[in-house]
Amino acid sequence: MAIADVAQYTHLTAEEVEQIGLELDAIRKEIEESRGDADAAYINRVITTQRWMAAVARIGMIVSAPLDPKVRRPVVALSAISLGLAKILENMEIGHNVMHGQWDWMNDPEIHSSTWEWDTGQPAEQWKHSHNYIHHQFTNVLGYDNDIGYGVLRMAREQKWHPVNLGQPVYNALLASLFQWGVALHDLDIEAIRKREKDPKEMKRQLKQIVKKGRNQILKDYVLYPALSGRQWKSTMKANASANLMRNLWSYLIIFCGHFPDGALHFTEDEIDDETRSEWYLRQILGTANFEGGKLLHVMSGNLGYQIEHHLYPDLPSNRYAEISTRVRALCDKYDIPYTTGPLHQQYGQVLRVIMKLSLPNKLTSDDKPPTGDDVTVEHGRQRQEARQERRRELGGWSRSEQASA
Repeated sequence: MAIADVAQYTHLTAEEVEQIGLELDAIRKEIEESRGDADAAYINRVITTQRWMAAVARIGMIVSAPLDPKVRRPVVALSAISLGLAKILENMEIGHNVMHGQWDWMNDPEIHSSTWEWDTGQPAEQWKHSHNYIHHQFTNVLGYDNDIGYGVLRMAREQKWHPVNLGQPVYNALLASLFQWGVALHDLDIEAIRKREKDPKEMKRQLKQIVKKGRNQILKDYVLYPALSGRQWKSTMKANASANLMRNLWSYLIIFCGHFPDGALHFTEDEIDDETRSEWYLRQILGTANFEGGKLLHVMSGNLGYQIEHHLYPDLPSNRYAEISTRVRALCDKYDIPYTTGPLHQQYGQVLRVIMKLSLPNKLTSDDKPPTGDDVTVEHGRQRQEARQERRRELGGWSRSEQASA
């Protein structure tokens, strides 16, 4: 069940909670003071690699157009794979992390959270509000965090069951396949629109941004580059669609493994009442899950295999999360705080089990999460914007976007 008091759940005293906060602050300070040329070289190297991968893929599709089909088809297939990997790298390790402000300390106007626009359907401004502010500030808080099911899936037993949830396996497959478009609509807050709680002027402004960004993405991948391939425009269009599908499925997989495996807990509104920075740290650890793998896997997942570390320090360079993780895990062991991690296939298996089980009423299934106390039931929905803004004034904004820090 959802947690209403993190300190009580972890059996920590108020003094221990504050000491944990001080130790986590000390880790932040160390990393901030040690950022330098090696980190800058890393992100520049990743960006260069990504751009070459995308360029080679695009060129491969165009120059293979007049070739014999026996030669053209494998070239186009390899180009589609290269483009898909390039899109994954840009979205996960570059775009997501740049927009968190991880590289703002370099003072490079190109690699900066205020200027980066990524290769996906959602406008950067809206992502920085829905993700950097809403999700990271209110991680796994029922009624606040829109990422709990993305307004499509029932992902917590505390969310009331409705017959429409029986279709979750289908909704999940559609969300995974069309993930960039689901994310594009994320900041609109569909639930608020359904309940007529959304400001019409703000909705219109956001829709204009989404339509413009989506139109540009579609024109680029399904009009411009296919046109450059001449009579083989269909094969280029299919290759681009395949690349986008690769990126969508991978992004969905990584993001869902960050907060829905068994050990990642949910929280009630009571938990964030008078929440201190140290308690916020604890909530990030308890509400988040890592996955294990090699260096390449971590790079291609935006280093979100270290999701716990990312939630503790969203604006520290992603290439330092592996180093940070050993210290965070040692701290968790020291204070007997659960640190959720496991192989990627295991974490996603647990996510799928949650999706399948929660398509049914609670009385028909068992709970796989650790016991947390009294049963709490909430409506599947979102907090009103007024409540969010009040909490925002109390806690302060984490997002570097103008909208989230206003």
